[in-house]
Amino acid sequence: MWTAEQQAIHRRESERFPSNLTDAEWWQLAPLIPPASPGGRPRKTDMRAAMNAIFYLLRTGCPWRYLPSDGFPPRSTVYNIFRKFQRDRTWDAIWAELHMVLREREGREASPSAAIIDSQSLKAAEKGAVKTTQWATTPARR
Repeated sequence: MWTAEQQAIHRRESERFPSNLTDAEWWQLAPLIPPASPGGRPRKTDMRAAMNAIFYLLRTGCPWRYLPSDGFPPRSTVYNIFRKFQRDRTWDAIWAELHMVLREREGREASPSAAIIDSQSLKAAEKGAVKTTQWATTPARR
């Protein structure tokens, strides 16, 4: 059951969109975002606004071209940031860090001590690995 204190923490009435990051969420997420590449132009994009745009797209499921222009960076910028984070595995690092924080908040150890894999998962992995290996090692035809 939610208490009045918890509801006040998680209420998003002051935000333009419900998917926008709160100050506490941004404070936790900001250190996980990589800095701008050295040697290039300084970053002009507000990364909080870009992350809000990405979360808006993920939450609503709307196409990239329907991203509202007010309050968010241009959709091409947001898309490029999203894809860059995929390529350099920033999303994986963010997920791992937030997962550890959540486990610690629940009073558990940061990393799980056990895992369960059912036989169907193993069968699916074996088939997928064999096909991938065969495809990758097939000689090119001339």
